[in-house]
Amino acid sequence: MSLPRFGLAVMAVSVFLTTTHWASAQATAPAMPPPVFKQTYGAAAPFSFDRLAERAKALAAKPYVPPVVRQADVLEKIDYDAHWRIKFRPEATLQIGNIPFQFFHLGTYFREPVKIFTVADGAAREIRYTPAYFDMPADGPARALARDAGFAGFRIMRPDLKSDWISFLGAAYFRSDGAFRQYGLSARGIALNTGLGSPEEFPRFTEFYLSEDAQGRAVIHALLDGPSVAGAYRLVIRNTDGEGQVMEVSSRLFFRAPVERLGIAPLTSMYWYSESNRWQASDWRPEVHDTDGLMLLTGAGEHIWRPLNDPARVVTSSYMDNNVKGFGLIQRDRDFNNYQDDGVFYDKRPAVWVEPTSPWGAGAVQLVEIPTDDEIFDNIVAFWNPAQKPAAGDEMRFDYRLYWSDRPPVAMNLARTVATRIGRGGVPGQKRPEGLIKVVLDFDGPALKGLGQKDGVKPQITAPAGVEIVNPYVLPIVGTDRWRMVFDIRSPADRETVDLRAYLSRGNAPLTETWLGQVHPAQMKGAR
Repeated sequence: MSLPRFGLAVMAVSVFLTTTHWASAQATAPAMPPPVFKQTYGAAAPFSFDRLAERAKALAAKPYVPPVVRQADVLEKIDYDAHWRIKFRPEATLQIGNIPFQFFHLGTYFREPVKIFTVADGAAREIRYTPAYFDMPADGPARALARDAGFAGFRIMRPDLKSDWISFLGAAYFRSDGAFRQYGLSARGIALNTGLGSPEEFPRFTEFYLSEDAQGRAVIHALLDGPSVAGAYRLVIRNTDGEGQVMEVSSRLFFRAPVERLGIAPLTSMYWYSESNRWQASDWRPEVHDTDGLMLLTGAGEHIWRPLNDPARVVTSSYMDNNVKGFGLIQRDRDFNNYQDDGVFYDKRPAVWVEPTSPWGAGAVQLVEIPTDDEIFDNIVAFWNPAQKPAAGDEMRFDYRLYWSDRPPVAMNLARTVATRIGRGGVPGQKRPEGLIKVVLDFDGPALKGLGQKDGVKPQITAPAGVEIVNPYVLPIVGTDRWRMVFDIRSPADRETVDLRAYLSRGNAPLTETWLGQVHPAQMKGAR
């Protein structure tokens, strides 16, 4: 297990377990009007996004001071089971306008407290922690914490207080439940050196400032701090039940040290297996993944689909671009029958689309795929890596919009990739040639509707030098409007990775988005 994967895995498991049990543990709203709970606040101080950015800049000009974990021996005892038994009191819900906020308690997975403030009329006041916010068992280890221990994070509830729709918990992680009210992948404020041989750095949000704007949207300001960077963030967030969430994000970053691999608008997800690599898992379910592909809309307007893999080693793929129009980790398969899991509902996991709202210039969308053998590990990361590498003293700004929904808000007349299948090459019923790998792609969309085999639909396939494309052909799938592309590849025995590019065309015009697939021949050979 590599160091980057270990860091991701610990954070992903702890965020998943904690947010899940909080949602289930507090699923029942009080039947009677709750007793009055009075929050305690600190002194008011002037506040604005510009002031927060100046604080971040001043922080970055000084050496990093790591947080001091208080009462580590007590926090060690607040494991998953003990944390599950700590329940937020509904009557302690913080109401800011029409937005109800609740807080997370510290525990063994969340040892570093965050400061939380309310903002009104240009002034911020800290919300003082007290154990009275929480209902704890009489023998619970959390009772031994200091009375000013602090909060681990917060979440925004729906009006009936039965469920939340967004949570901020752990490092710079946050996530929403999308159109189907089902949590899945996470976003982060920033990613530093993900997928490299050196340990990944996890800056953390240390302070949050909560308010509501004139349109009824939640406004979250956050201060970020870490060994290499400090930053200020502003997120303006709207939830629309049945549609999902839209977040307007502004970030200002100030660097203490150079960063080798900078990840802007990072998304973290899980992919174990799907129809393309079913042979890699012995699990009873047909597919297990939060996300099945990376989708891109390039600065030149090309639509790209990159299906995900569970590789045998850490693999980083880079897609160079200039002023990318958007990218995201997408759960495209929405058919419950392809998962058969009525406990965690992978078919309802949100897709997240990143749309820059300021020019990002030259760089690359990077996809990091980390080996996994279970669904509890987040092993997929995607982000924008700018061509300009930050040095100590640099300031960088990035603005973007995040959509958490069932599908990206991208208009596309081209047909989409709806299945990627990879297996043994050759012809069924005949002796299989050694070293052949078969690739089968299914496409669906209006551009293909009504076309037949005599209408000039052609496969367009590109492979690296030394890789042979064998017997490519296309055909409409009987009884549907879908089309299938089939071809074999033969690659040198010592080639670890084969990057392929394919789409359907008619005349000189594309009919489908561009499929960018990656095949690992040695991994497939070992599975036979």
